[in-house]
Formats: sequence, C-alpha cells, structure tokens
Amino acid sequence: METERHDAQVFEVNDNALAVLEKRYLKKNEAGDAIEEPIDMFRRVAGTIAEPEVDFGIARGLSGDEARAVSEEQEKRFLDLMLSRKFMPNSPTLMNAGRELAQLSACFVLPVEDSIDSIYDTLKHQAVIHKSGGGTGFGFSKLRPKGDVVSSTMGVSSGPVSFMSVFDASTDKIKQGGTRRGANMGILRVDHPDIEGFITCKHDNDEINNFNISVAITDEFMERARADLDFDLKNPRDGEVIKTVRAQDLFRKIVEGAWLNGEPGVVFIDRINADNPTPQFPIEATNPCSEAHLPAYDSCNLGSINLERFVLTAAQAEEKIAQNGRASGPRAPKETDCVDWVALKECVRTAVRFLDNVIEQNDYPLAEIARMSRGNRRIGLGVMGFADALVKLGVPYDSGRALELANSFMEFIDRHAWEASRDLAEERGVFANWEGSVHNARDGRRVRNATVTTIAPTGTISMIAGCSGGIEPLFAVAFLRRQAGMEMPDVNPEFVKIAKDRGFYSEDLMRSVAEHGSVRDVEEVPEDVRRVWVTSQEISPEDHVNMQAAFQKHTSMGISKTINLPNEATIQDVADAYTLTYSVGCKGVALYRDGSRDEQVLSKGSAPTAAPSSGENPPAAVAHGPSLAEDRNGRPNLLPGVTRKLATGHGPMYVTMSDDEFGARECFVILGKPGGTAAAFSDALGRMISLALAHGASPAKVVHQLRGIQDGHRVGFGENTVLSVPDGVAKAMAEHYLKAEDGASAGQLALPVAGACPDCSAGLSREEGCVVCHSCGYSKCS
Repeated sequence: METERHDAQVFEVNDNALAVLEKRYLKKNEAGDAIEEPIDMFRRVAGTIAEPEVDFGIARGLSGDEARAVSEEQEKRFLDLMLSRKFMPNSPTLMNAGRELAQLSACFVLPVEDSIDSIYDTLKHQAVIHKSGGGTGFGFSKLRPKGDVVSSTMGVSSGPVSFMSVFDASTDKIKQGGTRRGANMGILRVDHPDIEGFITCKHDNDEINNFNISVAITDEFMERARADLDFDLKNPRDGEVIKTVRAQDLFRKIVEGAWLNGEPGVVFIDRINADNPTPQFPIEATNPCSEAHLPAYDSCNLGSINLERFVLTAAQAEEKIAQNGRASGPRAPKETDCVDWVALKECVRTAVRFLDNVIEQNDYPLAEIARMSRGNRRIGLGVMGFADALVKLGVPYDSGRALELANSFMEFIDRHAWEASRDLAEERGVFANWEGSVHNARDGRRVRNATVTTIAPTGTISMIAGCSGGIEPLFAVAFLRRQAGMEMPDVNPEFVKIAKDRGFYSEDLMRSVAEHGSVRDVEEVPEDVRRVWVTSQEISPEDHVNMQAAFQKHTSMGISKTINLPNEATIQDVADAYTLTYSVGCKGVALYRDGSRDEQVLSKGSAPTAAPSSGENPPAAVAHGPSLAEDRNGRPNLLPGVTRKLATGHGPMYVTMSDDEFGARECFVILGKPGGTAAAFSDALGRMISLALAHGASPAKVVHQLRGIQDGHRVGFGENTVLSVPDGVAKAMAEHYLKAEDGASAGQLALPVAGACPDCSAGLSREEGCVVCHSCGYSKCS
C-alpha cells in the first residue's frame, strides 16, 4: 500500500549517503541501474512493515476498514520516522522489505553439537543463511577436545578449531546475499581444553579468515585470575579435568592475542546468561559483532534511534521550558533541558511497534529460526548519533557529564521500550515462550518481546541518517574523501557551523583539519571548541569502557563498541582494559590497538594499510595466499593510479601506485635511463612489490620492509630525507596509502586506519565492533 505523496515528505541526503543508497539499498534493474529513489525505498519499507496491522486489528475485533485505517496511519508514522532520520531499521530491512528476498534479519546463532551429523547439519544451515545475506554465530564449546576418543569409530577427535576451519572454508565459497562473503563469530569457553589453541588460531595461519573469535569467560575464571589461582580445563563430554593451568597465564595469552591483532575478544558468558530472559534456552554464542546474545536458532530484529535529531537549539529549549517547565523525567545534568524527551518517547514507542511488525514480515531462512524468533520475539532498539548529540550540547565525550547523559538517554529509551512492549502484549498477546521466561517467573510482567534494546553497529545506516555511528566518539572532525580522482576535505557540518559562528572558519583551516582528522593541536581553533571535539584516538581506554558501561546498565542485550588503544599501548594496558570492562559490568569487549591489524578478518579481498610505528616488528598476519590472486583473475585493461615524484641520490624517481576493487594492486618505479643499472633495479623492485600486492601483502608491510634502507646516497633534509631508492618507494607508498603526516613519521597515521576499503581503497576505521569506510560507505556489518 503506497502512502499518498505529500510535498512535505522529502528525504534530505548528502552525496555520500546517496551513493551508498544507490550502490547497496535501492532496487535495481537487470543492468544494475537503480529504479527507485530513496523516498521510494522508504515507502516500500513503511508499507510492508505496516501490513501486519490489518491482521492484528481484525484479530482484536476491528472491522476490515478500521484495521486498514490503522495500518495506513502506522505506515505514515513509520515513513515519517525514517524520512526525518530519527530512526532507521537495520540494512536487511531497508534492502529486502517488500522485495522477493524478504529476509529482514542481519544475524543468527546456530547450534554446534558434539556429533558429525549435527556439525554438518549446521554447516548446511550456515550456507543457507549466508546465501540469504545473513551472518552467523557459533558456540563450539560442546565439541570434545582434540585427541579425545570417538567411541563410534575408535578414532580421535580433531577438536573445535579444526571444525571452525571447515565452516570458514564453506564461507569462502558462498558469498553473503550473493554479493560478499559471510561473517561469522566463533566462541569457545575459557574452560575448554583446546582454549589455548583457539586463542592463537588466527595468529599465523590462513585457515580461519572469515571469523571473528571471542573467548567465553566465566565468573570463576575472572575470580581465579584475580586471586592468582589455578584453573581447570574440562572435557565438555564428561566434565573430566584434562588440564590445570595458572589462571593468570591463560588470561595473559588472551590479552597477548588482543594486543597482537585485536583477537580474541571476550564475552562474559555467565553475566550474559544471568540476564537471559529465556533461561530455558541457554546462550552459548553471539552474532558476529557480539551485541546480540542469542540462543540457538534465534535472531534479532534491529533498529537505531538517531539521538542527534532530538537535540534542541538554545532558543527551542527556552521555548519548551517556558511552556512545560524543566524536564522532570530522567535525573540528569542541565543539558537534558535541550533534549526533546516528548518526541523521543513517541519515537521509541513507534520504533518498538515497527520492530515487532518486522518479525511478522520476516521470511526467515530456516524453519527452526522462524519458530525460535517468533517464539521469543527479540527486538533490539539501539541508538546512533550519540557523539553528534554531545557536540551539539557542548559536552566532551570523555567527561562525567557525557556519562550522565548516556545514562539518561538509555534509561529513558529502555523504560519506554518496555512500556511499549507491555502495551503491545495487551493488544496482541505475550511472546510464545513467555511461560518459561524471567518476565513471568519474577513478576508476571506481560510483555510482547523477550528483549527490547541492544546497541548494534550502525555502519551504513548512520551514513544514510547523516550521523555518527552508535555510541562511538567521532572518528574524525574531518577527513579527506576521494571524489573524481581528487582528495576533498569532508568536514563535520556542525563544526563548520561553529567555526563560522565563532569567526575562525577558513578553507585552509578546514583542509588542515581534514588532513589531521583532529583539532587537538590546531591553535586556530579555540580551546573550548577543541575540548568538545575530541575523536576516538584521543579518548583513553578507561573513558571508552566507562561509556560502554553507562549504556549497558539499561540495555537488554549487549553493545557493539570498539575500545581504541594507541599503537604504543602495552600488553598490560590491554589487560587493564579487559579487567575494567568486567569490573564495571560490561558483557563483552572488542579492542583494537591502532595499527595492530593490517588486514580484514571477514573478507580476504582487501588491502590493509595500517602500520606499526617505526622500530616495531609488525604482528604476524594471516596470509591471503593464492586465493586472492585467483579472485583478481587477471589484470584489468584500465586501473586508476597515482604517481608521486621524489628526489633520490640517483636522480628523480617516479612511483606509480594503482588500485583495483580489492585494494592496492601494482607499483611501478621509474628511475634513470632505460637500459641502465638504476632503471633495471627500480623496475625489478616495482615488479616484486606488485607481485606481493597481488597476493595480498599489505602496503603497510611493504613500507615496513623498505623504510630505512640506506645505500650511501642520501638526499634531502629533515622530513624530505630519502635514504635510498627503496626508502623513497616506502615514503611514496606511506604518503599515498597510510596518509602519514610526514616522511619522518610515516608509520604514524593521521587518522586511525584498519585496512583498505575493498570498494574504494580508502582507509577503514574500526569502530562499533566492526569496520567501516567513511569515504564510500562500505561496512562489514551492513
């Protein structure tokens, strides 16, 4: 049913968001051209999600005409929420609602039982889900350990890590939704005998490339590690103690892995199950981004509220106070007077209804998933635009006032989400598994949904909404975006407005900020503005963790957030961050040390860019192997490239760097006259670099190997020094791929970069427990 086209119904969208919509969301014809406008997409979604209102209305005694009128009214409400950018459902809902592939959930959890039949049934189910566009989470803790006897064959088990490799290989062959390889989460309990091999399984081999991994940590383990006691590893088949280890040593191994490349993450499994609303279905795993804690065969229907849209101007706030008095709802600092709580409450209630309707319209990929999802009716209403809301309110992210606002926002949203769920239960009935749930057991509370809130990665939907992602701080105040072969500054519009209002705006300043990403050391920007406009790399790990904890207090499930650490962070710093997340009540953590991970985990076809600082050895990385070269399948006739000219001790040198859809592809080095020794050497160097890039080596690794080589023919001074031809090539590649501020500090990134985007080759950012490209809109989690 199409909503009447009102002139007021417009969708304001910038060029980057429009490009994301056209590439990933809008309906296309066979030629790949978009055949709907963004507003048509939103109408398609709103109309489809409002359809269940008719059946629900008739079931409660409305006439057909009355029920259709309710449906039309809800359709308008849903449409207005999306067009106003106050709320966005998850990507599968935007992409698939009202279309042939009506799969509207992003991720699922599948069981892995200790039998060959179960393992391969799950493998088949994984393939079906990936084909439909979903991601999968697995708990491998029930599998017997490596070397354990298999009585049916009198052989021995190969253990959970080996079976993870089987699931990984299957993922490699089946693209998610026909467009990209699927995403997986693999989880193993900390007391499993194979836990040590699991912790290191992604350090130095190429067998597990399509998994995030996390250790399911128990309360007992944390207590024993804190007290420096021993800890038993037990066979899940019969509970026999296989090995006893020092808890602190095992914790150290987990921490070392996280320091090395961000994995494993951790989930606090006892805490998760203590808050499990359906204890008749224990939780062993999460979705790939770890915010949805789900029993086997369950899914979660996600959507996010853009908090920035509810921040009032000073004039609007004064008018509201004059009319209604000060906010009497949440206890909070004075900034809450500048929040439109009435509009936010209405948004929450409409969003809960929207997400409950999604469950009705969802065409689940498996019958088992349909039964469990409709039985529990989990929804996950989250937030985005929190950092934008803070800067509009003039509150630094790393401040006590920000923590109070976080608590106020999420307490308010969670409270009204539960109220909306209770009202839906009166209207439609409780969820099918309510009888065995904590809602019934504790207080008989009748609710429609087992869960109502979670904070998921917002990736591309935050770009469509024009706001910051999730509860993350700003990635950058500004950055350089590649457009039509040129690098153009993309500056936060609110910062531009403040700069103009305060009188310090200039185009040169905006470009300078874009080159650095931060205003921390930019003296032209007033100190009070610099204090508010902090970015993710300027915020301490403790402040990251405390912010996650503030939101977690009022969230049904989990939170997908990245704890950013600087490259120079020590292993003890990582240990402290993990310990803090447990002590303040978080349910898990994803940690990323800047520059520590120079390749993408969930997609082989990418060229990483982040490099460790000078003097450090790069961490062991998963080799791409020949599969990337096979994926590339020959050289295209035309490749975009950039040529940089440098002075060397052997004359001027030209370094040309070209990219393909997978990232960095070729490097040509031209030096001296054809036929000479210098020309032959430079040609050979370029060929070997190209060969390495074609097989998946990252530009960061090439830079690391070549930087600092000397041949006695040094030229230049200070930042312009070139020690040799290889050093000059490293300098050119660092300037192009790593966006270094200068040659002397080529390993220090102007912006935190976590690899190269597989779509546009720009730098990726690791945030919200995921990876996104702010240049083109690519996201692993959307």
